[in-house]
Amino acid sequence: MIGNALLLALRQIFRNPMRSILTVLGIVIGVAAVITMVTIGNGATQQVRDQIASLGSDSLMIRPGQRLGPGQSVGAPSFKESDAEALATQIAGIKAVAPSRTSTQVVVANGKNWSTSVIGSTNEYFPISSLTVQEGREFEPSELRAGSAVCVIGQTVRKELFGDVDPLGQLLRIKGFSCQIIGLLEPKGQSGMGMDKDDVVIIPLNTFQRRLSGNVRVPLITVAVEAGSDIERVKESARLLLRERRSLSKGEMDNFNILDTSELIETISKTSQVMTMLLGAVAAVSLLVGGIGIMNIMLVSVTERTREIGVRLAIGALEREVLLQFLIESVMLACFGGLLGVALALGASLLLTHIMNVPFIFSPSINILAFGFAACIGIVFGYFPARRAAKLDPIEAVRHE
Repeated sequence: MIGNALLLALRQIFRNPMRSILTVLGIVIGVAAVITMVTIGNGATQQVRDQIASLGSDSLMIRPGQRLGPGQSVGAPSFKESDAEALATQIAGIKAVAPSRTSTQVVVANGKNWSTSVIGSTNEYFPISSLTVQEGREFEPSELRAGSAVCVIGQTVRKELFGDVDPLGQLLRIKGFSCQIIGLLEPKGQSGMGMDKDDVVIIPLNTFQRRLSGNVRVPLITVAVEAGSDIERVKESARLLLRERRSLSKGEMDNFNILDTSELIETISKTSQVMTMLLGAVAAVSLLVGGIGIMNIMLVSVTERTREIGVRLAIGALEREVLLQFLIESVMLACFGGLLGVALALGASLLLTHIMNVPFIFSPSINILAFGFAACIGIVFGYFPARRAAKLDPIEAVRHE
């Protein structure tokens, strides 16, 4: 019985191929949209996780203010370079500490100008941020102490200002002073947030404070914890030391926050997953539209084939056989649409992840789920037309024109 119903369903589908294609178009678009959205979302989430993990799973980021985010440091005193030195010397288990400050500035060299991020920090900033000097050198201790006018630039700054010319030894003007380029960083590409990690100029922290900010405030201290050390212990020790240095009494809340990279990865991953689910849910609406399209065509098909249904019922076909015939036809249309949607999603995902420069992560679960959902839509929206066909009066159906 099922085999005969399959043959009848296939014959009807291929009898009107153009109508069948248009019928399943909504399913194709819905399945493709859901899978593509989820795949791109998973890729973007993984890229963010990788970029944060590149800082090391044993890193701490210390900022003024009780919570992380814009405006949260208002009213909270900034750190000083001496706070970073105290963390490095008084707490066991810390590998490196890098106080830093960042500003967006227009830099000028070789008759060209370029807007970039200028970072003031120490040599510890390079290993903590996974940056390597490809050509030239890092800062000398004397240059860091004196706040010398020297800098290390990224590949994007080199490309925009110097082209193929060797920038080492050249002068780069930042705001009101010129600094000598002593190093060129290895290319890093884009971060998980879409920022160009090569678009950077790094200068000594004292140089930044004296020539750009005009004060000794430090808004960020990054701490690298030694492998094997208890990061929670180091985190608590750092908290107690900073409370002491900031003269906080026992009842006062911390006016700074310490965030380890594992917490940051977890927070961003959860946020990205929620956004991915929302995008997938929005895309899934088109699947319902596709189901309505299948039901509409199946109702038309029942009307067109009323006489055929009446003849089958008149010569002994059971209601359940007619119901099964139309239900299988509906499910097959939905499954064809699901398969085409999966194929389309694979191509679209490969193309878009390449364009957006995010990793392609194939998820069998979302592909199976989307295809299964399409098949269920075929059952749900095909049942009513199939039941209507099975309930036709054979005599009235045969007489139908």
